[in-house]
Amino acid sequence: MKDLIIVESPTKAKTIKNFLGKKYDVIASKGHIRDLPKTRFGIKIEDDKFIPDYVVSKDHSEILKEIKKLAKSANNIYLATDEDREGEAIAYHIAIALGKDPLILPRIAFHEITKSAIENALKNPRKVNLLSVDAQIARRLLDRIVGYKLSPLLGQKIQRGLSAGRVQSSALRLIVDKEIEIKNFKPIKYYQFKTLFKDNLEAELIKFKNEKLEKLSINTKKLADEILDLINSQEFEISNIESKESKVLPKAPFMTSTLQQSASNNLNFSPKKTMMIAQSLYEGVKTPDGVSGIITYMRTDSLNIAKEALDSTREFISKNFDSSYLPKTPNIYTSKSKNAQEAHEAIRPTNINYTPEIAKQYISGDELKLYTLIYNRFLASQMSPSISKLSKVLINSKDLEFKLSGKKVIFDGFYKVYGEIDKDRILPDLKVGDKLVIQDAKFDEKFTEPPSRYSEAGLIKKLESLGIGRPSTYAPTITLLTSRNYIKTEKKQLIPNDIAFSVIDVLKEYFKNIVDSDFTSKMEEKLDFIAEDKIDYQKMLREFYDPFIKQIEFGKENIKSQKINESIGELCPECGKDLMKKSSRFGEFIGCSGFPACKYTRKIEKKSNTTTNIGVKCPKCGGDIVERFSRRGKFYGCANYPKCDFTSKYEPTSEICPECKKTNLVIKELKKGTFFYCPECKYQRDKDE
Repeated sequence: MKDLIIVESPTKAKTIKNFLGKKYDVIASKGHIRDLPKTRFGIKIEDDKFIPDYVVSKDHSEILKEIKKLAKSANNIYLATDEDREGEAIAYHIAIALGKDPLILPRIAFHEITKSAIENALKNPRKVNLLSVDAQIARRLLDRIVGYKLSPLLGQKIQRGLSAGRVQSSALRLIVDKEIEIKNFKPIKYYQFKTLFKDNLEAELIKFKNEKLEKLSINTKKLADEILDLINSQEFEISNIESKESKVLPKAPFMTSTLQQSASNNLNFSPKKTMMIAQSLYEGVKTPDGVSGIITYMRTDSLNIAKEALDSTREFISKNFDSSYLPKTPNIYTSKSKNAQEAHEAIRPTNINYTPEIAKQYISGDELKLYTLIYNRFLASQMSPSISKLSKVLINSKDLEFKLSGKKVIFDGFYKVYGEIDKDRILPDLKVGDKLVIQDAKFDEKFTEPPSRYSEAGLIKKLESLGIGRPSTYAPTITLLTSRNYIKTEKKQLIPNDIAFSVIDVLKEYFKNIVDSDFTSKMEEKLDFIAEDKIDYQKMLREFYDPFIKQIEFGKENIKSQKINESIGELCPECGKDLMKKSSRFGEFIGCSGFPACKYTRKIEKKSNTTTNIGVKCPKCGGDIVERFSRRGKFYGCANYPKCDFTSKYEPTSEICPECKKTNLVIKELKKGTFFYCPECKYQRDKDE
């Protein structure tokens, strides 16, 4: 008789089977064998208890039959799902589906899929952790309650097809709030002075020593010119020189959030793509010793490192680098993430000797890129800091003080792994009292910039810092917001669509806790308390459910409908009933009032020939200038088209340019403000001047 090992992934099953040979059958559950039903609420509430109605889905019924068949003839059945709460719950449900006691079947866990890790796990089985199972059940029921009670209300009041959720709605609020902040931002003009002293020494103006100047806000060109004249008129000498050594410590190895951020910034990978590739590296790829996992488990918020991994890495550094690159003791890191599950490990290579140079003989493309990123980050994390000599030189005149900065790398340290380090900024030999002559002085007109929109990496960093969600939820949350048409991505920036503002406005007013980051974070803490046996999960659900349902009932009565459902004065060509202007999560459309009996729909045709007279005469023919729209957006053209072909991207004015006197000024709107602008000579001035 064979032993049976049940894992989650078919790829993982294949890799483990190759390690263990004919004595074992290894089969994949392909995720949850039992789960809440997809088409109904699936939670019974009786006697203050929340009872999940778990079912075996159709796509898992055949898999369960196969597992049961193998289990009947198995000597031992090992539950070997992932080492997290989700995996613990999957193991529990597999045992229940097999009619076995979850506490009797041996549970094995491992952070890496290597032969030694699997063999060690088989020698040291444990029991299913029922507290972790309770925490996962509580999360699942909590999310089902929010989704099934709140989503239909949004569909009823705003438009069909909308959804809401604890993590999803909190994340969407962050994106919407950021967009509101950007729209309300008003740029402020300022002037940045650049001064070169002799020998191209670029110095920064850091303060005015004159009390009158200190109080000035330099926000006009006239005042900037006066300051520039002052700079050029003064004599300067070095008043102070400071030098000190600075150490730069290596960054910690990756956890899920930092891996997704770094892969986005360095490899241009989406979080979803990063996790798909990391999954394949974890489950098994080709190596010199056959198929094996080459990184540890990739869904983690811990920075712990196994002692064996630390020892082998320090040995590798000692053999391949000068002794100065190896710290006296291992570098230890602690996660700053709220609610981190410290039982896990950081993401690292399973074998430090499997270098990217060796790996490129077996893997390629995106897999190699991500593995190299993970490998180098981990190796560097166990090396010595870099050391630089920093110099600060203060240059003073009667009214002004400038600063010169210099840097010289003394020891590259962990940067040796990356092969790159900031360039030196070497200063010449300078002494206190040396006179310095200005070589060039000028200023640039600048405008304060609005806050940046979140990128996918930036949103993940924010969610992590606020304690919203878990490593496994970051990528799916962004995917869900995109698929639901709440947000779009342009140039790596997350931009909310119009419907997102409507949803968040309603949630802020009637369901403030659902989109409150502090509330969501505290819910995560409560789930942790369940896993630590500090609170009962039934009690936690009841404390949430009762006030939430009251909010739902209040919302049904008091939230005003925002749905578009108005007659357009036409009859349906299929059934003869009135056609209505309607809305869905994909936008507005025309549909039959007889729905669902009649399913006739059509798109709303955009009128591209709509024009508005702006009260300005055409510079070419003297006709009226009108505002027009095309597939590419708004533009301005002559009303006498096609006889006159004048067009402009920017709104024309009737004012002639005061500089070149050749053409009319246009109104140009940019992030930094609104200007009158000359297309001919590039003259510009603030619209408010």
